[in-house]
Amino acid sequence: MRKAIIFMCISAMAFALLNIFVKSLEDFNVYQIVFFRSIGTLFFTIPFILKLKLNLLGNKRKLLVARGLIGFVAMTLFFMSLKYLTTGTAVSIRYISPIFAAFFALFILKEKIKPIQWFYFGIAFIGVFILKGFDGEILNIGLLYIVVSAIFTGLVFIIIRKIGSKDHPLIVVNYFMVISTVLSGVFTYYNWTNPKGAEWLILLSLGVFGYFGQYYMTKALQESEVNRIAPLKYIEVVFTMLIGLIWLDETYTLLSVLGIILILIGLTLNTAVKGLK
Repeated sequence: MRKAIIFMCISAMAFALLNIFVKSLEDFNVYQIVFFRSIGTLFFTIPFILKLKLNLLGNKRKLLVARGLIGFVAMTLFFMSLKYLTTGTAVSIRYISPIFAAFFALFILKEKIKPIQWFYFGIAFIGVFILKGFDGEILNIGLLYIVVSAIFTGLVFIIIRKIGSKDHPLIVVNYFMVISTVLSGVFTYYNWTNPKGAEWLILLSLGVFGYFGQYYMTKALQESEVNRIAPLKYIEVVFTMLIGLIWLDETYTLLSVLGIILILIGLTLNTAVKGLK
């Protein structure tokens, strides 16, 4: 359990730094940011796929393409939202994606939702309403971007469930990154901004932080029971807020912090109850 906690903390810190770096690149077109985030990760996934001699095209190709396309939209909208919202707020609202996944699973996978989960979902949504209603810094366009991103992310969860064990996780991630690289590359071609100095380092680091965040989260989930370790992924919000406060001079009102806390409580309780038989 101790190793799992350490791995999850490393993962959360990697994702938090990724979030902050994306926020710091506000002068760049979002597609250029997505491009560097995606192509950077490919430098890790492709060598491992070749080393393991996996089928690069995968088995569930239609689902893999769908996962890549929907994942691209979700990631792009999340990065767009960071131009309008504080990083802690954006990450918190993005994490309501499991709620949308549960709704999709109810109709697509015919899975059941425990009655108590509806209550926990309600707590999380109250947190979102508090953020929108009392945080004057939240713009409607930013909220729209992040909520739609969460919806698409929830749909990604369902597609991954449909893929199941038919394809190696590296193949699933690789499809996502290849499709995101190609699509963002096309849009970036017409909206390219030449990076200067440290901006190159920040852009090139996006894929590195994204890969290691995913890698250590996977290792953490392999080391312990999912329902015991999964709630720890929400410390990404805490790390992101702290770094944003120090580095980007972001500010949060007491009510906005309350909203974020309610979102995290609702999501954590939902994750815990899903693990109960």
